[in-house]
Amino acid sequence: MSAKPYIIELDFGMGNIRSLQKAFEHLGFDVEVSSDAAKIKSADALLLPGDGAFGKAMQELVSRHMLDEIHSFYQSKKPVLGICIGFQILHESSSEFGEHQGLGYLEGMVSKFDSAPDINIPHMGWSKTKIKSSARLTKGLPDELFFYYVHSYRVGSVSDHTVGSCDYNGEFSAIIEKDNLYGTQFHPEKSHSWGLKILENFAKII
Repeated sequence: MSAKPYIIELDFGMGNIRSLQKAFEHLGFDVEVSSDAAKIKSADALLLPGDGAFGKAMQELVSRHMLDEIHSFYQSKKPVLGICIGFQILHESSSEFGEHQGLGYLEGMVSKFDSAPDINIPHMGWSKTKIKSSARLTKGLPDELFFYYVHSYRVGSVSDHTVGSCDYNGEFSAIIEKDNLYGTQFHPEKSHSWGLKILENFAKII
């Protein structure tokens, strides 16, 4: 029997860390929450979780001297999974509370939802998500299903790397997959069985 993958969930001062760790543990995979450079380097996969603001997330990564570790890990071609704010910072930039540069692994800008009379911001709760193409992260998922979202900003552009999308006053990227890079705007750890299926698919990719 093959050994379990060594998964590091990066602790960079953002919220909602424990629930993701517990979701993987429920699936039988061990996840260590850490900011230790040596542990990150030796990991088989890296999770970028968190709730909060884009600029604050990037500021924390810089102040904790984690950018080089993330870049090196990404360049090693080992799997990286970003969730919610961890998904957003994979992109080029954000206009949330000013202009902020992201990690730049994916094209696109994170911007606020356009307001409308029937649109509540933040976008919160269960929303229909369309699976746009068959991919490793979405293997076994139906064409349409509901995931749990909590966010006021989104990646408005839908690219060739978008494998799942949601429509909330306009279509936005909900799931991406590009080489060793994976991400979800919603919270799979809060999305019951289908969310756990995505996390299980990621663990199998490792």
